Amino acid sequence: GSRDASVRVWDVRSKQEIHRMIGHKDTVQSLIVQSAEPQIISGSMDSTIKMWDLVAGKEAMTLTHHKKGVRALVRNPRELSFASGAADVIKKWEGRSGRLMLNLKKGDQGIVNTLACNKKDVLFSGGDDGTLNFYDWRSGYRYCQFRTTPQPGSLESEACVLASAFDVTGTRLITAEADKSIKIWREDPAATEQSHPVAWDRDQAVRDAMVERF
Repeated sequence: GSRDASVRVWDVRSKQEIHRMIGHKDTVQSLIVQSAEPQIISGSMDSTIKMWDLVAGKEAMTLTHHKKGVRALVRNPRELSFASGAADVIKKWEGRSGRLMLNLKKGDQGIVNTLACNKKDVLFSGGDDGTLNFYDWRSGYRYCQFRTTPQPGSLESEACVLASAFDVTGTRLITAEADKSIKIWREDPAATEQSHPVAWDRDQAVRDAMVERF
């Protein structure tokens, strides 16, 4: 994806361009690939998500549910679904049909810059205001939020999360931030259900989210 609003497919060995797929009207900010068709999914600052037919090298469908530019996409490693993040909301989609599955409450977080998901169905979002949010993938419930701390000597405005990923074990989160730091986060080993209670009925949360969606 690039600023010319195109999505390009390259042959790694020959370094030749195979496809140049056109359809977005603004910068392509995020890309993910999946094993099933459509294999390429792109998010753009034109507020749309496009799903592409890799074999034909053309657009398969366009998702227009966002009202703001789509800055982040992430796949669920356990199922054929993905999430998208923008300034207005985080949305979850079915990976093959592009069906909207869920709207996640972004709360008081700023613009979503990055998303990450692990095999335990933990969805993470990092914002331009330095907030770190953790959601349950299935229900969309946000069970944890806090703000990163800029390293000494940095400006308060540099508390901004730019990129993120879980490690291969899924137990540690890695973030790249505007204060020129890379931070590694882990679960609190001393935390218990008693010390960190969550008043939440997961099944009821799913039902509530579905009602809100429609």
